This record gives sequence, C-alpha cells and structure tokens, in this order.
Amino acid sequence: MSEPILEARDVKVHIPTGSGGRRIVRAVDGVSLALHPGEVTALVGESGSGKTTMARVFSLIYQPTAGELRYNGKPISVRRSAERKYYNNVQLIFQDPFASLNSLKKISYILGRALRIHRIARSPRAVRQQTLDLLARVHLSPPERFVDRYPSDLSGGQRQRVAIARSLAMQPKVILADEPTSMLDASIRLDVLNLLDELRREQQLAVLYITHDIASARYLADQIHVMYGGVVVESGSTEEVIENPQHPYTKLLLASAPDPARYKGSGHATRIEVRDANPVDNTVEHPGCRFADRCPAVQPICRTTPPPVYRSAPNRSSQDHAVRCWLVADDPAYQDAATQGDNHDVTATRS
Repeated sequence: MSEPILEARDVKVHIPTGSGGRRIVRAVDGVSLALHPGEVTALVGESGSGKTTMARVFSLIYQPTAGELRYNGKPISVRRSAERKYYNNVQLIFQDPFASLNSLKKISYILGRALRIHRIARSPRAVRQQTLDLLARVHLSPPERFVDRYPSDLSGGQRQRVAIARSLAMQPKVILADEPTSMLDASIRLDVLNLLDELRREQQLAVLYITHDIASARYLADQIHVMYGGVVVESGSTEEVIENPQHPYTKLLLASAPDPARYKGSGHATRIEVRDANPVDNTVEHPGCRFADRCPAVQPICRTTPPPVYRSAPNRSSQDHAVRCWLVADDPAYQDAATQGDNHDVTATRS
C-alpha cells in the first residue's frame, strides 16, 4: 500500500463568531484523514458536519486551530515559494459550476489564465494547444467547439467539466472535489462521477470526494469517512462501511439513500426514526456523543462520556473498520483503539 500523499493529523478548526467572538464554532474537532494516490476517499455527512471545512483546510483557505497537515510525509510549509508549488499539486473543484466560472470570460481565457499563472505554458500557441488538450481530456469534444464559448453557453454538466479541466491544468496530484455533482441534474451526475473515476485511474490522482449522498460515495469511493458534528464517527473501506455499518448515524444515512433495500448487509431498509431532526449545535461543548440527542439507541453513558474509537480486532478478516460509538463496546469484533496503540481519531487502518 502506497504512503499517503496528503494527510491531516488531529486537525481542529475553531472559528470565533458572534459579538466579540465570544462563541466558538467547532467546525472540525480532531480529524485525521489520509489521501492515497489512485484512490478516492469520501467524506460523507449532512450540511454542517465539517466536510467542506476539511477541504478548505487541505486547500490552505483555512488554517487549522490545532493539528498538522503533511504533504508527502513532510509538514506543509507556508512560505510563498512552497505555497505556489503546493497549489500546483493540490486543486479544488467547487460545488457550484454556475458561480465558480467567470461568466464574462471565454473558456479559452479561463483555462489559459491558469496555464499562464502557474507557468505551465507561456507562448500563445502553447496555451491554445494545451487548452484544447484539457477540454479533450474532460470529454468536451471536439474541443474547438467549446474553447471560444462563454460559460453561459454551456449546460451545468459542461460547466463542471470545464471546472475540472481548470483544476487539471496545473497537473495536480490531489483533487479536492467539494460536492461536484450536487448542483447538477440527476441525469448528468453519473457522467461527472465517471469522469473523476477515469482521471484518478489514468493519472493516479488522490481524490477527496465530499458529498452528503452516501449512495454516490458507494459508487465512486474506495474509502468512506462519515462525519457528524465536526468529528469522524465511522470509517473504513466502502464495502465494509456500507455492508456492515455500526454507527447509528451511518445507518440513518443509508436508510435515507435512494432504494436503501439494495444495501443488503445494512439491514436497515426501513425508515429510521431519530429523536430530534435538528443537527448538532457546534457552538456548544458536548460532554458525550454529539449524536446523542438524535440517536434512537442512545444510552445514559452516551450523554456523559465521549465514546472512544473502536477498531476491527486484529483477528478479524476485515481490519479496516473504525467506529466512534458506545454500542460496540461489548462487541468482540472491535477493540478500543487505545489498546491497539493507535491514536484517538477515526482513521481506518489499511491492511
């Protein structure tokens, strides 16, 4: 198994808000996450769970309050020269293709500007040729038909392909895809997902796929990390998380997915009732599990004590499953991560 190319270690992002910054939003509260070449890692959760904040941390838009970011095994430098190289290697695809492209500029300008700024191409002829090549790579063919058009001339799916082409202009090694299909019609979402899958296989890209749709994560991702209230509550290979979900929040997401009956192993094809429909308030410190107020299986200890991370026992056939929940405390298939010499966060062990 390859070493991670981009890694977050126990990252926290606490944002002051309100009058005088007296309230603190714990947008991310101790998350460890590793991205590997040629793999898609999905961050799944509802709005406000901290998914986009993690993408902005990786893209250096947000600075972590605590924790560490590492690229190729080394702490990320904030020096200007190192920062430019980092931006070449780590690119962000935004959620809304209607807002992320300048509607007043032609596609040739949008892609050509990225090539010139990052010194990928210098002469007008080279910029033009590489722009055409980028459009062809994202299956906007023939590229000559699109290169001199405006974003307003394109459909939502075509715009998102242009956005993907712009991210590829820097020849990155990591793509941070922040809900890249949520603004698109259902009929064209699969095309964009297939394009991302094709690109990561051909170019061995590490892809962080952020979504609230666990069904699309199942289709695209190799690893799934389920986030709730700024923490990862369950993590593992896609097959393990989908077929053997342990955390009640993961089961809720599966039950809410289209046609949940097809998730045979989950055993949760019927509707799951939560105690409270409102998401967790991240401005409040929670003494126990953050999902306790909504959890249908809540126990007294869930409200008073934060659950540790439990990992698959060493003798279990699948050793890449981790869950932060008191419900597995007595399950011999899982052991407290502390007894396995691991850290406290939910980051799946790779076998």
